[in-house]
Amino acid sequence: MKFDQLNLSAPLLRALSELGYENPTPIQAKAIPHVVTGRDLFGCAQTGTGKTAAFALPILEQLQASGLKAAPGKPVVLVLAPTRELALQIEESFRDYGKYLNLRSTVVFGGVSQHRQAEALRRGCDILIATPGRLLDLMEQNLLSLNAVKYFVLDEADRMLDMGFIHDMKKVIARLPKEKQTCFFSATVPAEVKTLSETLLQNPVRVSVDPENSTTDLVNQELYKVSKEDKRALLKHLLQDRQIDHALVFTRTKRGADRVARDLVKSGIPAEAIHGDKSQPAREKALDGFKNRRLRVLVATDIAARGIDVDRLSHVINFEIPEVAETYVHRIGRTGRAGKGGIAISFCTDEEMPYVRSIQKLINKSIPSFQHPYAQ
Repeated sequence: MKFDQLNLSAPLLRALSELGYENPTPIQAKAIPHVVTGRDLFGCAQTGTGKTAAFALPILEQLQASGLKAAPGKPVVLVLAPTRELALQIEESFRDYGKYLNLRSTVVFGGVSQHRQAEALRRGCDILIATPGRLLDLMEQNLLSLNAVKYFVLDEADRMLDMGFIHDMKKVIARLPKEKQTCFFSATVPAEVKTLSETLLQNPVRVSVDPENSTTDLVNQELYKVSKEDKRALLKHLLQDRQIDHALVFTRTKRGADRVARDLVKSGIPAEAIHGDKSQPAREKALDGFKNRRLRVLVATDIAARGIDVDRLSHVINFEIPEVAETYVHRIGRTGRAGKGGIAISFCTDEEMPYVRSIQKLINKSIPSFQHPYAQ
């Protein structure tokens, strides 16, 4: 299937062509035909499956066709995302796809001054992407009203719940008009997510791709057994291989991420850390440097596991094995995307082997183990 078979208009197809998009991913092929006709949607899909385009393209199509324009402080589209990084990426996608449409988008999130965000709302934006806390702040100051919202997207609902946003989400939902189209996405469907979806969706279409326990065959997984003391030496040794041109390295703690990044920089490897304690400008600068390949290595904690979307990412390295098996799936899902291959390398101590066994049980496959000069 090609994008031009999905009833999208010429301006959207032109933008997609320039981005190098030819064939829709499974979730795009399943979702777009329904969303473009105005149906509510429940999508069970992880980040990395192409779900942003699955809702952004049909919403842009409908918005353009309807001729609806936003009044100051009254967006027509609202997308709610759990993290700043994901919100920024979604807004970037709307801008890229809507390049040839006369529509305005903006993004609002906490951790930075609200001045520029408030100004953008006053000028009027058709599409608003927001994290829950800052959205409610702006609403309480009467800088924003949701009365005109016709299209609502709740992205990564399970992540929202994990991060303790349930009360904020309910406050936002209570302020939305009854008559609207809703797209609801979640990587997993625990009871709380199911209940929330039932209160929001009217006769939804349900689409599902990449169940939670799946790891794509495009990702080659490797395990190196190594002592805790030798992990940093092993990382530097591996990065001597210039074929590892772009690597996302995961640690369990913020301090660990900072330590690894500092150690790499001392060794002449361009690297930065990204985690929740970094200021928003510092996080954006690091992400931008990584996306634009000025940084060879980005060291991240799991807050970034479902918020970083980088084209042609060749390697994910688990410097530490995650304690929750599903987190491994999310981490390595950063590579092996859009039909391109990738490699996921995990460093494992004896103490971390129980975590590896849980991961192998979840993904229903054994991860090949390799010996290395630093693996004692």
